[in-house]
Amino acid sequence: MNRVAVIGVGMSKFGEHWDMGFREIMAEAATKAVNDAGITGKDIEAIYGGTMSAGRFVGQEHVGALIADAVGLNPIPSTRVEGACASGGLALREAYLAVAGGHYDIVVAGGVEKMTDVFSEQAAITLGGAADQEWEVFQGATFPTLYALIARRHMEEYGTTEEQMARVAVKNHANASKNPLAQFPFEITIDKVLSSNKIAEPLKLLDCSPITDGAAAVILASEKVARKFTDTPVWIIGSGQASDTLALHDRKDICTLNATVVARKKAMKQANVKPSDINVAEVHDCFTIAEICAVEDLGFVKKGEGGKAEEEGMFDLNSDISVNTSGGLKACGHPVGATGVKQAVEITMQLRGECGPRQVDKAEIGLTHNVGGSGATAVVHIFSR
Repeated sequence: MNRVAVIGVGMSKFGEHWDMGFREIMAEAATKAVNDAGITGKDIEAIYGGTMSAGRFVGQEHVGALIADAVGLNPIPSTRVEGACASGGLALREAYLAVAGGHYDIVVAGGVEKMTDVFSEQAAITLGGAADQEWEVFQGATFPTLYALIARRHMEEYGTTEEQMARVAVKNHANASKNPLAQFPFEITIDKVLSSNKIAEPLKLLDCSPITDGAAAVILASEKVARKFTDTPVWIIGSGQASDTLALHDRKDICTLNATVVARKKAMKQANVKPSDINVAEVHDCFTIAEICAVEDLGFVKKGEGGKAEEEGMFDLNSDISVNTSGGLKACGHPVGATGVKQAVEITMQLRGECGPRQVDKAEIGLTHNVGGSGATAVVHIFSR
């Protein structure tokens, strides 16, 4: 396999973009990435774009073709990739595999979602498509409900507390306050989280990631051409993907996302690294309990110890492992199709030393972790300077 480098990154500001459409947001991120890489459109050989449900959010299907058209890259091949909230991470993986396999030398991996053009009720219905329609959604379950079940079981099994979950939100907002592209760049307190409106007990409003518009893009290149464009390539040294049951009730343990465990093992085996080698990680914190499960399933702590580790500050900026330095899904925002690529943008910038006040000291190895639904899809990437 060829070595694959990230040579350019770009993203829009995440938030509510009433003055921009789907294609404008996407084109902004792609243009930034191309400029950052120092390439031209003529250098790009293929596009992989992640989006979960543009048809329901903005009435637009055939998104692969739209991307190539909107950014002036016809007639190169452009493919839409869908894996619910892991769509961006899967687009990155498909782009990585295409370059690693020798099919192309320079490709774009992007992700985009425009979620605020519909009412919140419609957005919730659309997001429900990532769960099991017959056995969960039809019975009235929403994603806050499903993650509330995980949270309640984690609390019962391991003694995790609502304060520990709130601590995740506090940490990620503190990081987002240093990120000008974050949707919610301000700090909050544990008391503010605990007193926010209840959504699905024990989860409250400030335990939940928001509805977001946004896009992100990265330029990948083979080793033989990467150094023609940059002196600071960031290498993708491991990539893993796995699946699990769509419905929670079919899983052996709803507190363990087995797809994450398997994808992590595959990626780390390829990269020849251990969890303790990771300096900075962007993990899928769609709800605060999701980050606690993620740091356990990624091997950063033992199962059941995630809440205590969060409480003790193990994953704070420049602590043992800096987790969600961008603000995560919780505070940077969660435009579902773009999230996995945004994670790669953040890790690349961290490894290049370009994150300013949220920069991790001596960042050498980074990880991204992107989840579809309640864990039916997971993709993990390992990056190195």
